[in-house]
Amino acid sequence: MNPNRKPIVAGNWKMNNTVAEALTLVTEIKRQAAEGKGVEIVLCPPFTALQAVSNAISGTAIGLGAQNMHWEKSGAFTGEVSATMLRELYCHYVIIGHSERRTLFGETDEAVNRKIKTALASNLHPIVCVGETLQQRQANQTEAIIRAQVLNGLKDIAADQFANIIMAYEPVWAIGTGMTATPGQAQDVHRFIRGLLQELADEKIAQTVRIQYGGSIKPANAKELFHQSDIDGGLIGGAALDAVAFMAIVNAAL
Repeated sequence: MNPNRKPIVAGNWKMNNTVAEALTLVTEIKRQAAEGKGVEIVLCPPFTALQAVSNAISGTAIGLGAQNMHWEKSGAFTGEVSATMLRELYCHYVIIGHSERRTLFGETDEAVNRKIKTALASNLHPIVCVGETLQQRQANQTEAIIRAQVLNGLKDIAADQFANIIMAYEPVWAIGTGMTATPGQAQDVHRFIRGLLQELADEKIAQTVRIQYGGSIKPANAKELFHQSDIDGGLIGGAALDAVAFMAIVNAAL
């Protein structure tokens, strides 16, 4: 980690937790969380629990994020939610382009780009996910895939907006599989992503952008991953559903 960038650890609860379960989890996280000054903590519950979690973390340093959103303000988009709806619930973050959205729901780089632009225009911080599959890594296509996802995803976004964006590298082959990129592998891709941001903006701006790692982070491997110079925190899946494990990862970021 670079001391000039405040680490950010976000818990992506995915399609888990009823409202009651969400409140139990957030209550325990609040109890264990310190003042939150050293690490930015973000919780991303399912849409149904956003209001309850928003109320529960009110007055704390914990941030609220959504797992997805549409790029339009309103309209005939059954099953979708807008940035305006999220802002009303005091969301400040939104995950965009998660690998599960890309692989299971056909989300494209173009859709990701439109969502990022809407999020930024709505004062939401997009957590922009990029990553390669196992097949792509084995075919030595990692950098080509990441380049396309970053350059297309951030197309036509002004450099002065980059400070409001969080990038997240999530190797698809390491999500929910128990496999984890080695700290060296993760750092190599994080450094590559920062280089792409420098291409789009400049070195000074690229150095301000926080890049999370997401891919089976656990308390056992978090410290070594976070020790890498270009890894600025984590986008946590499974371990985020356990308050003790999640806070252990947060503490590793300190």
